[in-house]
Amino acid sequence: MRRIGTKVNGLPDWPCNHENAACPPLRAVVNWRPSMSASRDPLRPQSSIVTDGPDRAFSRSMLRAVGFTDQDFAKPVVGIASTWSMVTPCNMHIDQLARDAGAGADAAGGKSVIFGTITVSDGISMGTLGMRYSLVSREIIADSVETVSAAEGFDAVVAIGGCDKNIPGCVMALARLNRPSVFVYGGTILPGIHPQTGKECDIVSVFEAVAQHNAGELDGPGLHAVEVCSIPGAGSCGGMYTANTMASAIEALGMSLPNSSTQLAVGPEKREDCRRAGAAALALLKAGIRPRDILTRKAFENSIAVVIALGGSTNSVLHLLAIAHEAGARLSIDDFSRIGRRVPVLADLKPSGKYGVAHLVRIGGLPPLMKMLLDRGLIHGDCLTVTGRTVAENLRGVKPYPAGQDVIRPFSDPIKRDSHLRILRGNLAPGGAVAKITGKEGLRFSGRAIVFESEEAALKAIMGNRVKAGHVVVIRNEGPVGGPGMREMLSPTSAIVGKGLGKDVALITDGRFSGGSHGFVVGHITPEAAVGGPIAVVANGDPVAIDAVANTIDLGLAPREMRARLKAWRPRKPRASRGALAKYARLVTSASEGAVTDRNLFG
Repeated sequence: MRRIGTKVNGLPDWPCNHENAACPPLRAVVNWRPSMSASRDPLRPQSSIVTDGPDRAFSRSMLRAVGFTDQDFAKPVVGIASTWSMVTPCNMHIDQLARDAGAGADAAGGKSVIFGTITVSDGISMGTLGMRYSLVSREIIADSVETVSAAEGFDAVVAIGGCDKNIPGCVMALARLNRPSVFVYGGTILPGIHPQTGKECDIVSVFEAVAQHNAGELDGPGLHAVEVCSIPGAGSCGGMYTANTMASAIEALGMSLPNSSTQLAVGPEKREDCRRAGAAALALLKAGIRPRDILTRKAFENSIAVVIALGGSTNSVLHLLAIAHEAGARLSIDDFSRIGRRVPVLADLKPSGKYGVAHLVRIGGLPPLMKMLLDRGLIHGDCLTVTGRTVAENLRGVKPYPAGQDVIRPFSDPIKRDSHLRILRGNLAPGGAVAKITGKEGLRFSGRAIVFESEEAALKAIMGNRVKAGHVVVIRNEGPVGGPGMREMLSPTSAIVGKGLGKDVALITDGRFSGGSHGFVVGHITPEAAVGGPIAVVANGDPVAIDAVANTIDLGLAPREMRARLKAWRPRKPRASRGALAKYARLVTSASEGAVTDRNLFG
């Protein structure tokens, strides 16, 4: 290193801050020549374009400042997409996981580059206008991972996600890029333990405690005790809510290493998973295996089967449709019904069951369940995965769950003999709707509509005891366009359960639900109210009938009356006129198409 104070061309010659605090001798730099081969390195199909040749000296110069050496320019570059953030406990530990993934890629002969993307917290913004940005963030995350990876010439990518929207957002980007890629789940949180009762609790416990406090069943100190103990540290919400559902779905798709979806966020297993993922990205590059080789229609059928067996979130319908769209795989909401007729719900997991995902981790995680489904002929064993092997090859030798456990039921004693995810159609949802019916709520519900134009108005009415047994709560203008952003209705559904009305009140919406919602709830009603769907003309007192056996949802009006109301309907003024929400509303497709943002993209 030259001394501070000497001058080059009249300017101070500051010391270099390169790795190891030493610049290479000037002679070595002058004599160094990158490869000028006419054919690109097959292991560096993207990075060689960015870094090879005398005309790319400026690119190499920039990269030296972030730690590249002469030797690194001959290595494949692996982008590590980190969703680290102190916004939420789901992602607060992912900075370390990203470094572990980078170390795995480096040890396997690559050069890792860590970069970031956004995340928002549903659990914090729930019930506020900020929740409108939640589903929007999925598109922003997908766009940003795609943008950085393509702009910087990464040869392979490892993406690490830990919350509801960055998990599918990352995989959507990997499907678009179609470069050798692995997804890593950040892991599930440990359950909280209530200091007085010793019972396990989580974020949904807090939402329901708020309603119990409002009803006078829980005092202030009692609410505070639940609040303080429910989120003990890093990791995604601990039931089979959306994050754990989507992590499991992506492992079933073949885009994660075996058991990545059912590991604790904290602990050596998750860090080793990340190191192995970094190495796997290099192995995929060498083998020429890309995401669209993995993300086939049969892979999506496997994923749907696993989600059903786990009793997973309704959001899986929305997100799997979106990932399939990006991968160019043929998938529709009706595939969920078709597969759901033969796959039972086997997992006794929250929100409808009694166990958290940490209990599933303790008994062996997801692979034994997938082996059960494979042996029963309910998933395809010949689908390729990021291990370079098939599903069947990955599951060979997987041991069954230990005797005596009751987290995962046998086929002879399922939670439900067919799917809890019901795709409903009828005059109220001609484009389809998604219900989550485990059977504990009953299979049919008929009642009178009580209509609200927003989540806030509905929540105020529930808390104010205006919602009574026999009501069908209708929350509209919360769809992808109308919200805009399709907010989750966890606050109203938790309030209904907290008020003791879970079996006596139904809730339907053109919005969606948190994976933590349970009760007789129907979301994703399409067409949505903002574009003139039938839900827009429901009036207080109208009869509504929901049938989770016949898979129907109907408004008890004569066709003539329905036509007259729709003819008289006029659109509302958009809630957002500029910024991310307005752009989203203009571009987003319906929930039945995955709410992806390419409507009118070329028109």
